[in-house]
Amino acid sequence: MKTYLDCIPCFLKQALFAARAALDDEEKIKEVLDRVGMLVSELPLDSSPPETGREVYRVVREVTGVDDPFATLKAESIEKALALYPSMKQIVGDSDDPLETAVRLAVAGNLIDFGANPDFNLERDVKEALRKEPAINHYEAFKNKLEGAREILYLGDNAGETVFDRVLIEVMAKPVTYAVRERPVINDATVEDAVRSGLDELAEVVSSGCDAPGVILNRCSEPFLDHYKRADLIISKGQGNYETLSGEQRPIFYLLKTKCPVIAADLGVKDGDTVIKYALAND
Repeated sequence: MKTYLDCIPCFLKQALFAARAALDDEEKIKEVLDRVGMLVSELPLDSSPPETGREVYRVVREVTGVDDPFATLKAESIEKALALYPSMKQIVGDSDDPLETAVRLAVAGNLIDFGANPDFNLERDVKEALRKEPAINHYEAFKNKLEGAREILYLGDNAGETVFDRVLIEVMAKPVTYAVRERPVINDATVEDAVRSGLDELAEVVSSGCDAPGVILNRCSEPFLDHYKRADLIISKGQGNYETLSGEQRPIFYLLKTKCPVIAADLGVKDGDTVIKYALAND
């Protein structure tokens, strides 16, 4: 997916939010915004938004000296999600279709996003995601693909939603490789975050080798690319992974909630809609 002009104010908004999370120094924060402003002035619109996001957060790290501005918020989001874990297991166990419910919960977890949606209400939004029908719903294709899948690659997104991913992985009951970011960027999950959520007990947790808020294949490690090429089922969480992989002709299922009108328009849905989309579907 390319970058649109509407993405530029979002880059500045995210830079401001990250810089303020890192420190309380108006001069340093202004320096972040100045440098990001110069960065986006040279922005190639044919690049994906996470490629620019990678550079934005590099600037934030360099100016503030803080490697992970959202470390505390990530830990808190994981703890809040873990507190919901027993009730999520109960919801799945009581469901007529546990797999579908677990998929919807995984989508619901994508609400935890300090970059695009810092004002989310976790419990309220999870209930809404379970009640509301996805705007694109390729669940049946997912169910059929899962039955014969032997190599499953699960692309994680935000740290807090790793707990929701854990519920789905438990229900799938198949070997899974779970990929996370190489280093902290926004509130995306790293290996440490996945371990804190207990995913290392269910899946092989690996780094993509990429430090962007998405999977930029030409920046990923060879070990990760081996998993990517071998996988006969790929689960891609969140907007960032969709932005970087949306042109790929691979067996990818995108699970996400749209949090900006640009991505909603690209998907042909409304802002705020939930999506279970198969990349190889005809519709």
